[in-house]
Amino acid sequence: MSTTEMPAGWERLSFGAPLADGLSIQERLRQQGFGLLSAEQVYSMIGESAAASCAAAIPLWSHLPADRYLKDGGRYRSRRHGSFVQQLDVQGSESELIHVPQRAHWQPITYNALHGGMLRWFEPLADELVGLAFWQPLVCQLGHLFAEVRPVEQWFIEAHQFRIDARDGVGRPTPEGAHRDGVDFVAVILMGRNNIRGGETRVFELDGLRGVRFTLTQPCSVLLMDDQRINHESTPIMPLDTQGDSWRDTLVLTFRAEGFLEPVHPATSANSENKD
Repeated sequence: MSTTEMPAGWERLSFGAPLADGLSIQERLRQQGFGLLSAEQVYSMIGESAAASCAAAIPLWSHLPADRYLKDGGRYRSRRHGSFVQQLDVQGSESELIHVPQRAHWQPITYNALHGGMLRWFEPLADELVGLAFWQPLVCQLGHLFAEVRPVEQWFIEAHQFRIDARDGVGRPTPEGAHRDGVDFVAVILMGRNNIRGGETRVFELDGLRGVRFTLTQPCSVLLMDDQRINHESTPIMPLDTQGDSWRDTLVLTFRAEGFLEPVHPATSANSENKD
C-alpha cells in the first residue's frame, strides 16, 4: 500500500454490518463512535488556502524533544504539547481559539494505568506550527464537527505532537495498551510513516467485544473517536530496513467539555518532578 492511499474499504469500516453509503462523519460518530476522514476530506473541511500549508508542517516533526517520562525505559517517543480553549457561538458556526499558557499534561490512572497520576511537563508546541495557516481551521472545524454530535459551548483541547521511532528495533505508539483518554472526543491525524511495518490502529467497542483494525497510511488522514464509547490502541512499529530511519508521526487532538483534566491534589503527584 502506498503512502497516498487510505485503508481498503475505509469508507464503510464498522463493528458489524457496513453502514449505509453516504453517511456524514457526524452520523458515523453517532451510530458507532468512530469514523475516518481522508486527507481530501480534511482539505475540503479547512479550505484550499489553509490546506496548502499542511506540507510545511510535516518537517516540524523531525526535531521533537525526547519524552522523558516513559516508564518502560524506552527512547522511542518524542513529543511536544499544547493546550487551547475553543469558544463556540450558540449556533456553532463561528468560534474563537485561545492558546492558553503551557500547562502539565495529566491523566488519572483509571485512563492510563502506565503513566497516569503523573504531572508531565512537555516542551510547548513550536510557534511555527501553531502559526501555520492550517492550524486554526483544522482545530476549530474539528471542534465544530464534534459539537454537532454533542452540543457544547466550549472545548478544552490538548494537542500532542508525537514521533514514534524504531531506533532500538521497536517503537510503541501506545505503551499503555488499549485505553481511553478521559475526554469527549479524540482526533488522531497521521502526518507520515517512514520505513516501518506495524503501527496498526485498533478500535474497540467500550461495552462490547467487537473491534476493527486498519493502518492509516495517508498523510493528513484522520481517525475520529467518541472517547466515551471507544477504546483504542496502535500496535508497535518495527523497521523495514535497519539501515534507514524508521518513524511514525501523528498529531493527536483531544476535546473535553468539562475543563482540562487536572489532579485533585497536585502536590501528591509523586512522579511530577521525575523527568530524567
